[in-house]
Amino acid sequence: MYIVAIGWLYVALMMAITEHTVVAAIATFLLYGIGPVALLLYILGTPGRRRRRRAAEQAAEAAAETAAAKPPERSGNP
Repeated sequence: MYIVAIGWLYVALMMAITEHTVVAAIATFLLYGIGPVALLLYILGTPGRRRRRRAAEQAAEAAAETAAAKPPERSGNP
């Protein structure tokens, strides 16, 4: 996935270099390079974010169940 993003950024950079003004080059790189790549990586990263969120929720639930099942400690002298 990252090789496609790197390749696209390279192509966008080469397009930006051929522009006549610096402003046009920056706009070309941002609009043809950074914008689409950021969107692509965000969309393709969604399943991974969901998996990590579910794993964190399950870990929190397991920790809560463990804490609830643990008997309370007694304080004071016996």
